[in-house]
Amino acid sequence: MKKSLFGTMALVPILGLALLMAFAGCGGNSPSDPSHLGPDVYVVGYDDGGYSVAKVWKNGVATSLSDGTYDAYAYSVFVSGSDVYAAGSEYNGSQWVAKVWKNGTATSLSDGTNYAEARSVFVSGSDVYAAGYESNGSQWVAKVWKNGTATSLSDGTNYAYARSVFVSGTDVYVAGYEHNGDKLITTVWKNGVATSLSDVGEARSVFVSGSDVYVAGHEYNGSQWVATVWKNGTATSLSDGTHTAYASSVFVSGSDVYVAGHENYVAKVWKNGVATNLTSSANDAYASSVFISGSDVYVAGYENYVAKVWKNGIATSLSDGTNYAEASSVFVK
Repeated sequence: MKKSLFGTMALVPILGLALLMAFAGCGGNSPSDPSHLGPDVYVVGYDDGGYSVAKVWKNGVATSLSDGTYDAYAYSVFVSGSDVYAAGSEYNGSQWVAKVWKNGTATSLSDGTNYAEARSVFVSGSDVYAAGYESNGSQWVAKVWKNGTATSLSDGTNYAYARSVFVSGTDVYVAGYEHNGDKLITTVWKNGVATSLSDVGEARSVFVSGSDVYVAGHEYNGSQWVATVWKNGTATSLSDGTHTAYASSVFVSGSDVYVAGHENYVAKVWKNGVATNLTSSANDAYASSVFISGSDVYVAGYENYVAKVWKNGIATSLSDGTNYAEASSVFVK
């Protein structure tokens, strides 16, 4: 399994490879699968059978995005029309390369000189946005790519990471965090301009609804990580600090705010601050992404390293448990 180069930094939680984001779609049946009733459910992640293979599951059927020669991971999925986009990274034998796959065909966002990852993808019209980070040789630089062209969000002075991108009209929002000494600056960038939400936390997901900007992540209270959601900069704690808890994804439907994450390794989804457990405390589990379609709540994640998607709390396994596998993002169309 992949070993993060920054996993030992102070206050950075080791979460596995979970992430990030999936956003609004529309209803409809799959024209290519007449036997399938209801919306199409897309999930990306990986299956590790020696080398990790990036995968996309459509209605539970897996398609490999990488060939297994080297490790590869898919962290985020977005569907636009008939096109399926995934963001992630793939090792090229000497370095990690940030990538976006469109209908299974990869485009490299970085040149392989330095370590880079794409953690989130969002499509607006004909424009494809990806958020992630790339090393400058000594520090991590938070970046957003538009149609393959990179813009740095941080100046390279401190370690910085972009984890989620959301486009609303002409505005591009990116959520992430930046180290500043012993502080973790929870950050949301709007059109490249940073706003700090906290100096003891990480932002993992951003969602814009009307004029409201929601960010999900977690804050450190001195002893535990507290799952947190910010609305227009105002924080609401989702956990009480008794146990470590992380929030990894936020989705807003009407007046309801859904957040996926885990507390004490129990996968959870919070609706308007009220938690529902998806798994029991007996298993190691994580919820990495939430998507609302109509009245249905979809969550992607894993339990005992079996990739899973939950619909209204009912789990479907995407992997068979032979290998380590995780589901990182879900999108419903």
